[in-house]
Order: sequence, then C-alpha cells, then structure tokens
Amino acid sequence: MSNSMEVYQNKDTENQNIVMSRSSGKTQQLWDIVYVDDFKGEPKKGELNEDFGFYVERPFHIVSMLPRRRYLQRIDPASAQEIVIKQPNSYKS
Repeated sequence: MSNSMEVYQNKDTENQNIVMSRSSGKTQQLWDIVYVDDFKGEPKKGELNEDFGFYVERPFHIVSMLPRRRYLQRIDPASAQEIVIKQPNSYKS
C-alpha cells in the first residue's frame, strides 16, 4: 500500500492543511509538478487560461448549433435551474 497527499477535507480554501494518508488504491486528488523556470504565472484579464480554454474575465455566450443559433441565458441569477434559449439579436454584453 502506498501513501497519498490530500488537501484536508477536500476544502479548497487558503491555508487549508495537507495530510498524508494510506492510499485506498483509488485516485483521490491530482497534483501537477510545475518547475519554477516553467511557471508563467496565473493568466490576467483578457489572457487565455490554457487549463480551461477560456479567456480570464472575458464575457461569452453559449450558442446552440441549431439553425436559429439561440444562446443560453439564466432567467434567475439565484437559480442555475432556470435556463432558457434566447434570440441572437438580444445578446447583452
């Protein structure tokens, strides 16, 4: 059996403890090794985040591939469940 390194209680918060435990054989958390001379720093506003494929703090729409090319819009910002499609001419930035 091997050891694993995990963020305590899997909580992604600043200064959260790291713990070592016996591995159950299942992948719990993944880590990247980044050499100091290869680290480019976190992307800034308008730059591409290569990990996720999105530009930082740049508005976007999710557009349907159906013929009318409608886009998704959340009706109630408090609820992720209420999403509708809208006409392209009503895009808001």
